[in-house]
Amino acid sequence: MSRQLRDVVFVDGVRTPFGRSKGQYAETRADDLVIKCMRELLRRNPNLPPERIDEVAIAATTQIGDQGLTIGRTAGILAGLPTTVPGYAIDRMCAGALTAVTTTAGGIAFGAYDVVIAGGVEHMGRHPMGEGVDPNPRIVAEKLVNPEALFMGNTAENLHDRFPAITKERADAYAVRSQQKAAAAYEAGIIQPDLVPIATRSAEEGWGLATTDEPMRPQTTMESLAALKTPFRSHGRVTAGNAAGINDGATAALLMAAEVAEELGLEPKMKLVSYAYVGIEAEFMGAGPIPSTEKALAQAGLTIDDIDAFEINEAFAVQVLSLLDHYGIADDDARVNPFGGAIAFGHPLASSGVRLMNQLAAQFKQDPAKRYGITTMCVGLGQGATVIWENANWNGESK
Repeated sequence: MSRQLRDVVFVDGVRTPFGRSKGQYAETRADDLVIKCMRELLRRNPNLPPERIDEVAIAATTQIGDQGLTIGRTAGILAGLPTTVPGYAIDRMCAGALTAVTTTAGGIAFGAYDVVIAGGVEHMGRHPMGEGVDPNPRIVAEKLVNPEALFMGNTAENLHDRFPAITKERADAYAVRSQQKAAAAYEAGIIQPDLVPIATRSAEEGWGLATTDEPMRPQTTMESLAALKTPFRSHGRVTAGNAAGINDGATAALLMAAEVAEELGLEPKMKLVSYAYVGIEAEFMGAGPIPSTEKALAQAGLTIDDIDAFEINEAFAVQVLSLLDHYGIADDDARVNPFGGAIAFGHPLASSGVRLMNQLAAQFKQDPAKRYGITTMCVGLGQGATVIWENANWNGESK
């Protein structure tokens, strides 16, 4: 029996506004955040009968408490999907949602699924990274992994060591631009269409409504960043200002076979081209997107010159700059994170991959002459993840 692979399309993606740890979602359950995203996808796409959904894959890095119990299945039930729709949980740390998308996309291409919901959630205020984890002592005792690799801030300092041309000043300047671009994107109404308002509750303040990303600091300046402490190393270069924070939030995306989208009358935003994951030395985790991007480009038969749009997760400014330097791309290249990134919006670990996809789709919508784009991120314990997308509404012009 032979099979013909099917094209996979990204039809829609939504997310909650991201919150600060112990902030607007302090008394909101993690599963309720992702449930709201799933319901919003159904509301926004009424042509999709819920029973046509074949799978739900939801990522969480810390799969305990209200992020546990096979959250893809439980969230699907609570979101009102038919009991016939299965679901599962997935974990690849920061690349959780991205992996949920590519894993289910592989099933669509193979023909096992027609329609899926994939996303992620992380409530870092309730479940700090590493909570309940018991690493095998052999990892350190046998030097399988450098102990510094267990602390993400240390890996970012190591990356500065490896690439001394990436100074603290460059990292701070990049961070200031991220905040400015995010504020401008809000002002232009680019971010809000994919945000799901979330009812919040506080025992002291009562009910509220989260409609904007809480971590944003548009007033950030080079002077304010210069005054911040370097918590991971004395006289270091990584600060709370040039790195993503500790955040809460959820995302969900709707993917399907291109032929099914046409059947249902749904308009795709992007088509999946290729994806790649790689492993690197864990203590230099932030460099992971370099080899994963090289691999994804090779699989697609493309070069970096073919890429018109980049959405790079800003776990740390140094991580983004190392990728740009590798390809000779300027720090302020207009193709890179034009609407801001995780330094401004926040990075609730396993949820962030779909935020990148939403913003890439917004780049494509804004400029139909952009044909290919990349979503990429570094991943804890030394991994890189890259997905290449094609603009579903590309107008055939070359940049």
